[in-house]
Amino acid sequence: METDEIKKLERIGVLSERLLNTLKPADDKRGMYNAEIRIYDYYELVSIIRNLMKLCIIALDRDSAEVPPTILNQNIDVGLILGIALQLFPIDEFELINEISYLYNDMKEERRADSEQ
Repeated sequence: METDEIKKLERIGVLSERLLNTLKPADDKRGMYNAEIRIYDYYELVSIIRNLMKLCIIALDRDSAEVPPTILNQNIDVGLILGIALQLFPIDEFELINEISYLYNDMKEERRADSEQ
């Protein structure tokens, strides 16, 4: 393997260490990962769960499209749900993919230039 390719592989390794943050290996041996969300307290956690459940109720019953009247607070905090989705969005991993694509294109152009010589 050429020295330049080794340097690029090392660069990918450094980028991976820095940018692969969304998933963390679980402590067990099943090959599973954990994704983390940040919350302020148990009240926010229960709000997230309740809003997700209300959203699912509406999604399952499209005809009536309302939270059952037995649920006291029928409002759905969509902003809260979207905030959780944003926390889980793997932006660092997309940056890694972007950097790898640049490195790959550089390697492809170098190989093309070498083959033309």
